[in-house]
Amino acid sequence: MHLAQLNIAHLRAPVDSPEIAEFVALLEPINAIADEAPGFVWRLKESETDPTATVKHDYGDLLLVNFSVWESMESLWDYVYRSPHLGVLRRRREWFLRMAEPYMVMWWVPEGTIPSLAEAMERLERLRTEGPGPEAFTFKDPYPEPSSEAACLPAAAEARK
Repeated sequence: MHLAQLNIAHLRAPVDSPEIAEFVALLEPINAIADEAPGFVWRLKESETDPTATVKHDYGDLLLVNFSVWESMESLWDYVYRSPHLGVLRRRREWFLRMAEPYMVMWWVPEGTIPSLAEAMERLERLRTEGPGPEAFTFKDPYPEPSSEAACLPAAAEARK
């Protein structure tokens, strides 16, 4: 099993504005650290050639999306909190608005599976409405890797069972 994660953030200004320029300049080195981190599997990219390109989506122009898959919760934790990423994370209030509701969600996926952004957003909504559970959780309220793939079904599929 692998761990999928989505985190979103509301930019204080458009991504091409001077207020966000320092953050945009940090995207290439921080994404390179993620790509080379032990346990990294995949991340959603807008461009294979422009490392500063942010993901285009239908959820609002000022919503920044970070969506990735990792081999384990420990490998994701190490990247987030034990790499230079932490320095950027500590400065997030310079570039992003404070969010009152959950903005990060994790869930287990079968190895080799790349979930869709729509599923990731559904998982985040599930966390917001139902709280943490095996299908949508956080570092604060983690769920162990499941012994079967049933808990890894998309939120909509889980409801159809």
